[in-house]
Amino acid sequence: QVQLVESGGGSAQAGGSLRLSCVASEVIYNNYYMAWFRQAPGKEREGIASIASNGSIIYYADSVKGRFTISLANAKNTLYLQMNSLKPEDTAMYYCAADAGFLVPAAVRRLGPRGSLLPSIYKDSGQGTQVTVSS
Repeated sequence: QVQLVESGGGSAQAGGSLRLSCVASEVIYNNYYMAWFRQAPGKEREGIASIASNGSIIYYADSVKGRFTISLANAKNTLYLQMNSLKPEDTAMYYCAADAGFLVPAAVRRLGPRGSLLPSIYKDSGQGTQVTVSS
């Protein structure tokens, strides 16, 4: 089981930027999928960005496309989420997740790249970091 620790959350003004980091406890090999999810109070967990560690897939939810960038530094075992042009509706707890099993590839085959944003298919997840955006 991979241990994941998120950091970088905080408060920002609308239009501002934050960079989230997620450090994994072991090497991220080429068979991993990693993703960022967020959950606002009273709402379901939402997948917002995913990346395959072999570089074959990078996918964004429409809600963040063009504003957020996901990247993976394999040598550092670190996943990043650069968040620009923040909006108050981006306020949520942000989580990273990782999986090296068969469920994510199976979801991608069935649904296309958006299958990689299904929260329930990721085996490992961190404790989250809070992002609050004020208007």
